[in-house]
Amino acid sequence: MANTYFSFKEFIVHQDKTAMKVGTDGVLLGAWANCDKAKKILDIGSGTGLISLMLAQRTENAAIDAIEIDDSAFGQMQQNFELSPWKNRLTSIHMDFKHYSTTSGNKYELIVSNPPFFINSLKNECNKKSLARHTDSLSFAELISGIDMLLAENGIFCVILPATEKSSFIELAKTSGLNLTRCLYIKPTPSKPAKRILMEFSLSKSVCIEEEIIIEDSGRHGYSNEYKELTKDFYLAF
Repeated sequence: MANTYFSFKEFIVHQDKTAMKVGTDGVLLGAWANCDKAKKILDIGSGTGLISLMLAQRTENAAIDAIEIDDSAFGQMQQNFELSPWKNRLTSIHMDFKHYSTTSGNKYELIVSNPPFFINSLKNECNKKSLARHTDSLSFAELISGIDMLLAENGIFCVILPATEKSSFIELAKTSGLNLTRCLYIKPTPSKPAKRILMEFSLSKSVCIEEEIIIEDSGRHGYSNEYKELTKDFYLAF
């Protein structure tokens, strides 16, 4: 049974009311996304609010909107925001992203998403977890279409996906004029191929900076120095 909360250095994420718990993917995205110049940030499919909370910790004045469609996850996110040191900069939005993207009229310098990514695969028996993990509720094409409407001219979009989805996602992004500018391959161990990829897109064209990180390089829980450096502001163990 998963813990009902997860403690980080500067905030706590309660997760007893939502199907999707705190995981490595969200932590990686929240730590890696470039938020240096962002005054207004959007977190799509925010779940417990983990990534929004991480970005709030990393910024001084950024206003962060977090959108979540699931009732239970939205309530949990509101709770986590209210208990955080940055509640005045965090706004929770209970809405379908497709509707929000066509009606809000907002523009963001940074948009992040840890989206549903299991395509055409067997659905989980838990409906809430299935909704969060499968693309039926928000396809990649619909996600990119919404990004196209909400991203500021000088903005960036950061996403984490299975490494196998890289090529198809990049091709979809190109249809909206989004160019891959930075990517980080995530390898679980030195001997295994990358399982995840972090990608940054921009409306500007530039040579893509490609890097690689290994999570565990010396056995179980033997975390690499690079992984520790990336996440040290958040994990209590580092």
